[in-house]
Amino acid sequence: THYQLFYNHKINKHFKTSIATFLTRGFGYFEQYKSSQDLANYGLPPFGSIINSDLVRQLWLDNYFYGTTFSLLYEKDKTQIAFGGGLNKYDGKHYGKLVWLKGVDKVPDDYKYYDLKAYKKDFSFYSKWTQKLTSSLETFVDLQVRNVSYNIYGFRNNPSLNVKNNFTFFNPKAGITYSNKNLKVYASYGSAVKEPNRDDFEANNLQKPKPEKLNDFETGVEFKSKKINIGANLFYMLYKDQLVLNGKINDVGAATRVNVANSYRAGVELFGNAYLNKCFSVQGNLTLSSNKIKNYVDYVFDYDNNVEVATNFQKTDIAYSPNVVSSLGLIVTPIKKATITFTSKYVGKQFLDNTANNNRKLKDYYVQDIRAAYTLNGKSLKEVNLFFQANNVFSKKYEANGYTFSYISSAQLTIANFYFPMAQINFVLGVNIKL
Repeated sequence: THYQLFYNHKINKHFKTSIATFLTRGFGYFEQYKSSQDLANYGLPPFGSIINSDLVRQLWLDNYFYGTTFSLLYEKDKTQIAFGGGLNKYDGKHYGKLVWLKGVDKVPDDYKYYDLKAYKKDFSFYSKWTQKLTSSLETFVDLQVRNVSYNIYGFRNNPSLNVKNNFTFFNPKAGITYSNKNLKVYASYGSAVKEPNRDDFEANNLQKPKPEKLNDFETGVEFKSKKINIGANLFYMLYKDQLVLNGKINDVGAATRVNVANSYRAGVELFGNAYLNKCFSVQGNLTLSSNKIKNYVDYVFDYDNNVEVATNFQKTDIAYSPNVVSSLGLIVTPIKKATITFTSKYVGKQFLDNTANNNRKLKDYYVQDIRAAYTLNGKSLKEVNLFFQANNVFSKKYEANGYTFSYISSAQLTIANFYFPMAQINFVLGVNIKL
């Protein structure tokens, strides 16, 4: 359930301010039937001769997420200055209940076999200055300070592990744009640091994750006219301590993300659209990229010897990172206020882990969609937009996500791949109303 309150105020012709507050309330559970469970693992003594039993358990989340965002904007002539930030807190409870035990007449009332808490605070403040230096030249500087604190009092499978961490990040950005008639050229630099996720802390105390750091360099050019718009953007994203899966498992047997010292994403984004005539227009984009980790170590567990076997890679592909992504769309306007859009999308192959192994990958895929829309205008309703969309019109069988798990047993390497198959042809019918 979401509660939100917004306030916007124009103080005078140069100043505007806004503030928002919110509360998100979430609670619920999923229920599992588990067979032959040891009652001691649930903190229960034997019930007579019963020391293990089939049972039904509920895993609960009981959360509050609340906070505020605020901003003050100053605009005059060629100058724009913005100040703002946000403050929010996440109060999370997670606990487990037993609702049925085979062979036991009654489960203890309101019994929780674990009852743990986690809190996260996030405060940020930024200032952004945009200045038009000449009629063609504009620059900006954006500075952000962010503080994040974690207080985690145990995990379900590791209740004695407490985490208390406080991070303070400085995230600067700067850029410059040159515009002249139909041409725009720009360049920017940004630095950002992100804290680990809650799950990343569920490891032993010797494997505490570090924040991820990113330096992003971009430059591009764009050409616009009445009938055509084309552009290209070059990017180089240099990571320090990026968190990736490496095949290791933590103290409770779950897959663990670990920091890798050096990795990067580099490539080019091409985009464009063209107005051919009053009935036809086309649009498309293409991204070509190289996504690599340097000096990576992968681990596979050897159950024969109860050890982790390491494999070193000087350079390897980042998982779930296709080198090619593209789309092409044809927009047909047969009559006024009606459009039919034909869209094709191609995604190159992706590896399921960071070993660039073709036996652990998602195959490339190519799919097509069709969307038809019609817009009505009236007095009582400003606009009513009706649309019908058919996705994957040729019922292509493909997988867009998955995961892999490898292990050694009986001196044999087993690679187990799991895939999430996508729907074949499917339909959406909808209406958008503007009052």
